[in-house]
Amino acid sequence: MKRIAIRNLRLCTKDCLCLYVCPTGASDTEDSIIDTSKCIGCGSCSDACPSGAISLVPAEYPAQQRKSEKVMDVMEKLAASKASEEKIASMLSADESAPNLKRLLKALKQSARLSAEDIMREGGYMLPQSGNSLSLLSRLADEPSQGFPKEAAKELLSSIRCNDGGYEPPSAMYKCERCFTEFESSSGDKAVCPMCGAEGNHLKPI
Repeated sequence: MKRIAIRNLRLCTKDCLCLYVCPTGASDTEDSIIDTSKCIGCGSCSDACPSGAISLVPAEYPAQQRKSEKVMDVMEKLAASKASEEKIASMLSADESAPNLKRLLKALKQSARLSAEDIMREGGYMLPQSGNSLSLLSRLADEPSQGFPKEAAKELLSSIRCNDGGYEPPSAMYKCERCFTEFESSSGDKAVCPMCGAEGNHLKPI
């Protein structure tokens, strides 16, 4: 199984030993994101990192186990209930002045969040490549919600490929103004006319 190195920026202490041991220069990037196109998975950077910020992960993850629709429905309702509990505990904690009660409410808030995260992982939302994760992200991007980073969500949807067939990206119809061909293109792919190869301003959404 091919592996690649990834860096956790929250753990990175900028000791930069990884730069000296990487044989391909994959770890020497301006944005601190390891260049996976150069990484050969040798693990030298991970072994040298004193802060434990670099790990080796599979280049491609296997599909998550599928669960029945009935089980998924129950799990999503339970996760939504835990999210509601977290919100209530957070609001009560913000208004509470008694120190002991404030600490208790904060603990309840954290407990509800951890429970919701565990439920979502068990429900098949652990990997961003899973159909469940992409479908949920797509719904969140389409629903009106104040403060939700919709553009970032759409960028993720266009860059992550589903690995279990559980999500089909929405498609759009285009008409080529060069050869007048009408065709369908996935929103996750760059639209290119299949007849003449035209793209960009030469294509008109219909």
